[in-house]
Amino acid sequence: MKLSRHEQILKYVVEHFIQTAEPVGSQTLIDEYQLPFSSATIRAELNALEHAGYLEKTHASSGRIPSSKGYRYYVDNLRGHDVNDYVKNELQAVFADKTASIEEVVTAACDILAHMTNLASIVLGPSAEEERLISIQIVPLSATVATAIFITDQGYVENKTFIMPSGANVEEVQRVVQLMNERLAGTPISQVDEKMESMRPLFNDYIYEHTVIFQALTEAFIRFAEDRLALYGRSSLYAHRPTNRHAEKLSRVLDILDDRALLEQLLTESDESVRAFIGTGEEDEDASIVTTKLEIPGRIPGTIAIIGPTRMDYSNVMSTLEYVVDELEKHFRRLANIK
Repeated sequence: MKLSRHEQILKYVVEHFIQTAEPVGSQTLIDEYQLPFSSATIRAELNALEHAGYLEKTHASSGRIPSSKGYRYYVDNLRGHDVNDYVKNELQAVFADKTASIEEVVTAACDILAHMTNLASIVLGPSAEEERLISIQIVPLSATVATAIFITDQGYVENKTFIMPSGANVEEVQRVVQLMNERLAGTPISQVDEKMESMRPLFNDYIYEHTVIFQALTEAFIRFAEDRLALYGRSSLYAHRPTNRHAEKLSRVLDILDDRALLEQLLTESDESVRAFIGTGEEDEDASIVTTKLEIPGRIPGTIAIIGPTRMDYSNVMSTLEYVVDELEKHFRRLANIK
């Protein structure tokens, strides 16, 4: 596709700023990209792009930097779609391990994403409202220690190891677990804690002296319901080596990563195609998120996302995420014999 003159100039301004974090002027464009236009023509185009809202000036005498509108036009119309061969080779190596679980494959893919983009990658599982408890199991590890295991209809597993109170025996604990399964199986994960609390009087009557078991199980369910999100490659963000000017922008990205509730809120707008949210809100214009849905046969769709500064390499990030998710879905469909 042949680009117009203003599209060429906008493309180079965005890509140069992504690489250097420095405002871009007409002389930089001439020196770096050998554009076949005069300096006066380039300056006129830069002025026009600024007037149209695609570029901004940090101060009166500086060069230009992309605005959110400029990034958006670049993402929608100008970015490249190449995928590094390293990503392809590493992903195929992951798929070659036929013994790897779904979680292990997704984790390895997210590590590859974080490494190749120098950004943080995120996996958001099904919401606690969509996922239901299938069963609880208690596995004695010794005479005094046991592990509680919870399994959901999406194949997720959580465990909690605890010390059994003095006087408890395996048969008694198993009877308690059987009672829990009768009352809780099929309950949405988000409602298990509330439902268990309503059952507390029954357990107090049944095992009054053993409330530690009830408490251990309740704490594990709370953690299970909240732990829908996994984060990979946080340290990769530091590879950007931000200047003082951009340290605050990176700080805001790190703040978002620490706010799990906000992250989950930002990721709920994902759909099947790769989408870039440039600036995550009026207060978060220094951070962008690229997201897409991950469809695994037999499971409620989850979300895979990459988060970083607004000055991220959108071509690399979006193409890599698109490729990785597409290959993951093909891999899981092959395993499930689904065409």
